[in-house]
Amino acid sequence: MGLLAKLKGIIFGRKEPPKPEEALKAKPEPVTAKVQPEAQPSEDKGTVKWVKKPVPTPAPRPAPVKEARQKPAAGEPAKAVETLKEVIKPTPRPVAKPSEIKVEKSSEIIKEEKPVVEKITVGHVHMSGCTGCLVSFADNYEGLFKILDNYADLVYALTLVDVRHIPEMDVALVEGSVCLQDKCSVEEIKEAREKAKIVVALGGCAAYGNITRFCRGGQWNQPQMESYVPIGDLIDVDVYIPGCAPTPQQIRNVCIMAYLLLKGTDEQKELAGAYLKPLMALAKRGSNAEFSSEACGCDLMINVVNQGLCMGCGSCAAACPVRAVTMEYGKPQIERDLCIKCGACYAQCPRSFFNFDVMNEFEGINELIKEVMQ
Repeated sequence: MGLLAKLKGIIFGRKEPPKPEEALKAKPEPVTAKVQPEAQPSEDKGTVKWVKKPVPTPAPRPAPVKEARQKPAAGEPAKAVETLKEVIKPTPRPVAKPSEIKVEKSSEIIKEEKPVVEKITVGHVHMSGCTGCLVSFADNYEGLFKILDNYADLVYALTLVDVRHIPEMDVALVEGSVCLQDKCSVEEIKEAREKAKIVVALGGCAAYGNITRFCRGGQWNQPQMESYVPIGDLIDVDVYIPGCAPTPQQIRNVCIMAYLLLKGTDEQKELAGAYLKPLMALAKRGSNAEFSSEACGCDLMINVVNQGLCMGCGSCAAACPVRAVTMEYGKPQIERDLCIKCGACYAQCPRSFFNFDVMNEFEGINELIKEVMQ
């Protein structure tokens, strides 16, 4: 095979590879980079001569010299190499003493808004009703927030306050009539009378029984419930607010007057008493055994129209929620089959129970209410 390789090399012009011993002895030839010659124009126009320029060789860099560290002698500890660095220290600022610090005092005086007097506690006790009176009370909107912020704390209400048992309170607003077959309702209305200083019959159901008086039992949810009476038949009531439902302004005014009657000045107590006197008279009449606690259009006919006191203003017809009262020839006519005994017509009539205490102090009462609600 070696002879055949030599013959191929002779025929095709290949050289025989050097032996390993000769390759080690041979010195490597320096490698030079090929540089393309730059074209320079000659004197003759249209011809270019190529001239080779020598490539400048870079100057040799000095080899890094390592510093020889001296070995420590026997028994001496090794010394660390110290490096010098520039340390920039911040210039210290002068610290002011507490006595030297000047505080700028603002001349503005912040006034804290506080209620005129101490708040009263109010609770809403719900019996057998449709919750329409509570909705009417909530229709005061901003006026309700004003009362709760400055004048009253709501301590009991099934829909608004998470309290299980009736607490002690200044004013109890009772809505709905009482079912005699429901022992829990009978106990609650008696407990409300014991815990509250003032009990207010809120709405026609609590004051006069309203439409619940027509119940005879057999309804889908509670068929055994068949007897409903106003709260005045079981406890003493201080104030009546009749109507189905009472107007938001009337409920608001009674709450304000109850607040002034308990916590106001002597002058405010006198005006509050004048406003609440007719409503207290209604409660006294309703809870008195000599009179019937029912209020309907018949009372309006007997006590006002037949006495020649009706002036044909139409307030009774406007107040009736079921349109049982109509005006004919300037006088009210009552449809007894439609009457629900809510007492709204009798309470709205200016000739039924309103007295001269209210009429003479009407402007003073209105100004007091506006002042409180501002």
